[in-house]
Amino acid sequence: MTTRILLVEDDDALGAQVRDMLRKDGFDVEWVRDGDRAAKVDVDGFALVVLDLMLPGTYGLDLLKAWRGREIAVPVLVLSARQDTNDKVRALKLGADDYVTKPFFPDELLARVNARLRRPELRRGEGPVRIGRVEIDLDGRRVLVDGEPTPELTKVELDILGVLAKRPGSAISRRALVDACLDPDKAGSERTLDVHVSRVRKKLGAAGGQLQTVWGIGYKLVAEADAEGD
Repeated sequence: MTTRILLVEDDDALGAQVRDMLRKDGFDVEWVRDGDRAAKVDVDGFALVVLDLMLPGTYGLDLLKAWRGREIAVPVLVLSARQDTNDKVRALKLGADDYVTKPFFPDELLARVNARLRRPELRRGEGPVRIGRVEIDLDGRRVLVDGEPTPELTKVELDILGVLAKRPGSAISRRALVDACLDPDKAGSERTLDVHVSRVRKKLGAAGGQLQTVWGIGYKLVAEADAEGD
């Protein structure tokens, strides 16, 4: 089955260039030119969204916020002429998986699209997913490291790991994790989240370094532990 990509871009010349490039690489591309129309698209039917920010109608970040608010986990790659670090941080906090600034080299964009699509997505009913040394089985509610079971994770701990595993390598904001896994109405929820994350790291043992802190944003789960984000 051909991989479907939703392209949301109002610039006719750039949109045509990106569409043709992706189609040439074998993707099925649906191109939407304004934010209001994009808000009506069932994005769950796509493997990836390539999203411009400065759109007629609904603003790109508002689209992203709405999708993540509905727990739509489809990866989103942001295209933007805005190069301010604050814009990038805000997009990542809202749940973007990658951020490419305009102008860009077509080969770079294509490489990032393919890299994003190679990352596994974790859904219930689809069996365990392995990310680096960590194997996560949501249905069986268990986690293995190098094939060996970890100490039993609590429901909250497993939910946190499951949310991070849906978009491996991408930063998930602390607020999004609180909203998805904890009671956001309780005082100190983000501090409570940090405690749970610390416990998950300990239970992952030698693979604990795969659960990384992204300063100013939140956390991410990566395939290989390194010094980045810790």
